[in-house]
Amino acid sequence: MELPEGYRAEIVEGAIEVSPTGRYAHSQTVFLLKEALGGFLKGGDFAARNDTNVVHAGCVWVPDLFIVPRDTERYVTADGVGITAAAVRLVAGVVSPDGPRQERDRVRKRREYARAAIPVYVVIDAHDDQGTVTVLTEPRPDRADWVGVHRVPFGTELTVPEGPAKGFVITEAITGPPRAKQ
Repeated sequence: MELPEGYRAEIVEGAIEVSPTGRYAHSQTVFLLKEALGGFLKGGDFAARNDTNVVHAGCVWVPDLFIVPRDTERYVTADGVGITAAAVRLVAGVVSPDGPRQERDRVRKRREYARAAIPVYVVIDAHDDQGTVTVLTEPRPDRADWVGVHRVPFGTELTVPEGPAKGFVITEAITGPPRAKQ
């Protein structure tokens, strides 16, 4: 599919979604998270990556950030489009500023990542009240939902409780301070 410059396509819950790439604030949060996670994971068996297709059951996502084994060759899809969701140990998303994309990030991708049994989903949402960070764990693929839901406002540290990023703390240095009420 040919797209205009600055756009990307994903298949979420069976529908093709075309959206513009993130604004500066969005990319800055992703950059800060990737930089911090990269340092946390340095020298280990896992790495933080982005700008790669993740494929599961006919869906293709381009997560803002995800953690996979450093050696991902065995997880590359047969057609070379991306890597299988089975490789992903954590996925992180920064919620987009507009309504339809917020619903995709908060609801539809939450269900998709649970269906794929990705162990941890981190959601950084500057558009939810004063800003929130949510860490979802214990996916229930059969219900497209999560058992563990840990949600805090910006300015409150939140520690990833499991997986290769276990012990990684999401701080104000990544999210920024609490926002004024919207």
